[in-house]
Formats: sequence, C-alpha cells, structure tokens
Amino acid sequence: MKTLMPLCAAAATLAAVPVAAQDAPTGDTPPPAPAAAAGPRASGQVYTPADFARYAPKNAFDMLNQVPGFSIRDNENLRGLGVATGNVLFNGERPSNKADDMYTQLSRIPAGNVERIEIVDGAALDIPGLSGQVANIVYRAASFSGQFAWRPEFRAHHTDPLFTRGAVSVRGRTGAIEYEAALDNEDSARSGAGGPTLIRDGAGNIVERRSDVWNTHFDSPKLSGRIKWDAPGGSVANLGAHYQRRYYRYEEDGVRTSPGQPDRHRTVRDVEETWNYELSGDYQFGVGPGKLKLIGLRRFSREPYSSEVVTAFADGAPAMGDRFAQTGDLGETIARGEYQWKMWGGDWQLSGEAAYNTLDNVASIAVLDPAGVFVELPFAGGTGGVSEDRYEGLLSFGRPLTGKFSFQIVAGAEHSTIAQAGVNGISRSFFRPKGSLTLSWAPSTDFDASLKIRRRVLQLSFYDFLGRAFLNDGNQNETNFDLRPQQDWSYELEANRKLGAWGSTKVILIFRDVEDRVDIVPVGNGEAVGNIAKAKAGAIDWTSTINLDPAGLKGVKVETRALFQKSSLRDPFTGETRQWSGFTDTVIEGRVRHDIAGTDWAWGASANYAHYQPRYRSNQVDKVWEGPVFANVFVEHKNVRGLTLRATIANIANARSRRDRTVYTGLRGASPVAFTEDRDRLIGPIFAFSARGKF
Repeated sequence: MKTLMPLCAAAATLAAVPVAAQDAPTGDTPPPAPAAAAGPRASGQVYTPADFARYAPKNAFDMLNQVPGFSIRDNENLRGLGVATGNVLFNGERPSNKADDMYTQLSRIPAGNVERIEIVDGAALDIPGLSGQVANIVYRAASFSGQFAWRPEFRAHHTDPLFTRGAVSVRGRTGAIEYEAALDNEDSARSGAGGPTLIRDGAGNIVERRSDVWNTHFDSPKLSGRIKWDAPGGSVANLGAHYQRRYYRYEEDGVRTSPGQPDRHRTVRDVEETWNYELSGDYQFGVGPGKLKLIGLRRFSREPYSSEVVTAFADGAPAMGDRFAQTGDLGETIARGEYQWKMWGGDWQLSGEAAYNTLDNVASIAVLDPAGVFVELPFAGGTGGVSEDRYEGLLSFGRPLTGKFSFQIVAGAEHSTIAQAGVNGISRSFFRPKGSLTLSWAPSTDFDASLKIRRRVLQLSFYDFLGRAFLNDGNQNETNFDLRPQQDWSYELEANRKLGAWGSTKVILIFRDVEDRVDIVPVGNGEAVGNIAKAKAGAIDWTSTINLDPAGLKGVKVETRALFQKSSLRDPFTGETRQWSGFTDTVIEGRVRHDIAGTDWAWGASANYAHYQPRYRSNQVDKVWEGPVFANVFVEHKNVRGLTLRATIANIANARSRRDRTVYTGLRGASPVAFTEDRDRLIGPIFAFSARGKF
C-alpha cells in the first residue's frame, strides 16, 4: 500500500494543472470527447465500445467498470421506490424493480449491444433525485445473444470448494418486443476460518481456551425474466418477474478447556432455507403536454431460520443446548404514478406512491433436557405481526439557470401508519417532510461540482420490532413497537476533475444530521433495537483513476480510494459520546491493472485496508472484523477460444478472522469486567478462477 499513496498525491497535483489530450497508440486509453448526452439539458463525456476494446469486455458492467473515476452507486435502502438514488440509467430510464442490484442488471447487457456510455450531470436530467456523475447505458438488443460466467473458488483451509457460482442469460428482440431471461447464482459463497480463542477474567488471567473451526455454505439461485414493449405512439411497457431460493448453512465445531473442569465439545448449527418472488411492471404513455408512467410492484419472501447450540461434556455429564427458530412471511406491495412535463424552461414531475408492507412471524425457543430432547418454552416476544401503510407525494422541478449552472428541487411528504397485529396491538401514525435541493456547476469540460441537500427517511427491518435470541453469543433483544425509521438531513458535495489522457479524480464530502438513529437501546428490564434521538456523521471519499500511458507505461492503470468517516451519538446506556455501533471509519484501497499492449494478456493486483468501530450492548463492547489488509493478484487472458479466463490468488497478505469482546458483570462502564474474548482465526489463501463467454 505504501507504493500507492504517492500516486494519490500525484493525482491531486495533476488535478491542479490542465493536461493536454494526446492521440494514443494501441494500448493507450484515449480520452472521450465531450458530446451531447442523455437529455436536452445534459452534456458530458461519451464512451464508445472502441474506448474499452483493450479490456475485451463481455457486458456493460465490464465497460462501465473501466470508465475513469466513475464508481457505481446502487440504490439506497430508502422506502418504496421513491426518487432515484443510484447513478446508473438504462436508455435514459431508471429501473422500476428492487430485487436486482446494478451489477446484476449491467452484467446482463452484452457488450455488443452497448452503443455508448454517457457520463453526465445528474441534476441536468429530467429524473428527480439524481446528482453528481450519472452513467447512462445506451444499448439496443440484437435479435438474439447470450452470455455465461462460471466462477469456482477454492480455499486452502476449513472451507469446502465452491463450484456453483455462475450465471447464464439471454437477451433478444423481435419487432417491438425486447426480452431477457437469466439464471443467476452469482452470490454463491463458501467461507470458513479456524483457530484459537482466549477467554480471560477481569484480572487478565486465562480461564478458558477454545479451538474452533467454522464454515458456511450459501447459494441463492434466481430465475428471472423481463419483457419490454415499444408500443405505438411512443408508449413503453415493461414487465419483470423472478423466483429465488436461498440456502444458508453455518457450522461451527469447537473444543473448550478450562482448569479444573471437564473438556467440552460445542457445536453451532444455523440453517436458512427461504424463497421469494417479485413481480414488477410499468407503462409510460403520453397524456396532455407530458408523459404518465404507472408502476406496480409486488414482493413476497418466506424466511424460515433456526439456530442450535449444543455442548457435550467429556466426563459424560448430560449435554446442554438451546434452539431458536422463527419463520417470517414478508410482503410489500407498491403502486406509483409519475407525470412529467415541460414548463417555464424546465422539467417537472409530480409523483404519488402508495405502499403496504407486512411481516407475520412465528418464533420459538427450546432447551435440551437431560434425555437429549429439545423442550419448547414460551417466547411470545418473538411472535407477532407488523404492518405499515404509507403514502407519499412529491413535486420536482429542474432547469438550467445559466449555461454552466443548473438546479433541481424535489419537495413533498409521506404519511405512514405502523400497526402491531393482535388483540392488544397498537397503531402509530407519522407525517414526515421529504425532498432535496441539488445545485450543479460545470464551468468547463474538465471540471464539475454538485451540492445536494436531502431530507431522507430510511427503511426499517420489521424483524427489529420483535424479540430475538442470539444463542452463539448469549444475547437477546426484547420487543419494541416504539421503533421508528431513521430520518436525516444529508449534505453531499461532489467535485470531479478530468485529467485528459491521465484519467480523473473525484472528491465527495458528506455530512448527515440524524434523528432517530437505529441502535440497541434500553427497553424495560432489557434491551432492544430502538432509536437514539440525535446523531451525526461526516465523510471524505476521494477516488482517483490514473492512466500511465502518457508516462510511457502502456496499458497500465492505477485506481485509488481513501475514505475517512467520523460519527457521534450519546450512548443510551452510559451517556458518553461515542461513534456509531459497527461504523466503518477508514477504508484505503489501491488497484493496478496492466493490459499488455499487442497481446490478449492482462495482470493486476489490489489491496484494501478497513477499520471498524465496535458494536455496543448494555453489558459489552464487541468488535468482529477480518484483516487488517486483504490483497490479491490475478492474471487474465481475454481470448481463449472466445472465452475470457482469469486466475486469482486472494488473501496473499494473510488477513485473519478476529474478534475482541469485553463483557461486563452489569452495565457497561459502571461494572467490573466479567471476561474478555480474544479470537484469532486463520482464513488462508483463496484460489479463484473465472470463465466468461457469449453465445
């Protein structure tokens, strides 16, 4: 990482001086020329397939991932569909589904279908909510095309091989109908670690030694499809659907020894086998002076889960054990309408959204009796139902004020009612203002900046209203129906500096003034997920892409990122000021890629460091992380009988699985230390392979 930091400094120096674009030979990365882009008010840079030829991309994700200085931002976890929060458009439109992330949607568009990628100012578009750099993927489906990827992975220690990660998709067009179908298991994973844990008493004496090995199996195959109809008169209709199964298994086996006590063998088994579906559709057509889009979405997920912990004793004493199980049924139904028109030299949109969300959950706990049979005990706090009716209305207006300055304003509110099911259920209603103001300034083709001020309302997990047991750590959450969604005022400043043939650099400054921060808080005689009235957080996120072609290093590109964040709130148990629970405060990343000119070979390396804040409960401080540095190297051939093959060795810096936990006899900070837990587990090297192609 030390070798990468001077390159960050070089990027800052280059940002201060103009760099002339040069005609580059094969292997260089030529800068794109400014050109008209996605909308009548938007202008920016346009990348054509020729700009990505040296990378031999297979799909739109491969192409967008190589745009200098651009970082894909997925949609935020806000409520419903709302305004746009990501930074990728598809033929000038935002997607109207919630199940697929940007990576999935981009990877299903073959590179041969992409006509160009436009990098434009989001505030200058006619889509409310966009700001900063936005990528518009302009593509047209061929008569038929398909692609596939297979990404097996093997680990040297404690983990089964992974053979099931991959995807296959087809896309085509027949007349006015465009279609897409895919089978995807890209999230599939196998992981594991093993090693010692030391338990010390309050005086620092070792009172227990543990040797544990854990591994996980995760697969989430998803079958999906989409149909688009370009109807007569400029109307457009989209219909999409998916069905997905999710299989997760966690297994941990360990031996625990303590002076004067019999050895114990402890097993942990967590199992999830869930299924879900989503149906979504939209229809846009002309009405009066503008366009009306009607959107509908239905999602449902059935989520059974169980966790079982059993301890067997070497002296033959009866085994001890606990089991927690629950089955949740989650549903979401959304109806939304958007009407767009032009007036007073700008773009207007009036939108309305109605959403209905539900959770029905049945939970149980059980204790292992001396005969080795689990006996169920009452656990009313984990069983129940939660529902929310929500209605939102927003009006937006955006226009240029000068040739270099534009703005967009979104204003409105939501009304929601959250209800608890049952005879003694309670109901609460809320009215919350929402909206944003975005100012955009582009004084030259090499520099642009935007300021966005937002009033946000975040999404809740309905499970957090209910009680839950965490057997592996001996913790439990109580029921809390007073839980409210987090709200905040968010201030975001983004500045982009293009460096011609050298690349680009970008700085984002963020400050958030938060109400009702979601955290663990006191509830009755216990603790639960609840709200902290006030909290704050700020961040500096600096990313750079430096092409070294002008320096004579043909085909070499370096990417860096430095993220520094700080947060604060008043601890609900101790009253002290601390950072947010589990907050990531530092990330340092560096990547280098060399596409060897005149060949189909490429190689590269990357490294990242991240630092996290611990998580807090009433009686403990708990920090779980992996690191400190993850690093990998790869080699790639871009044309082996039409396939792109890559071999990767990951975790070459020997990042470990770590845990530092301090548990107190009572209230944290006001009671003696009961014990500390120091975990240090081996992950080991990871060997990955990928084969990608088209048909």
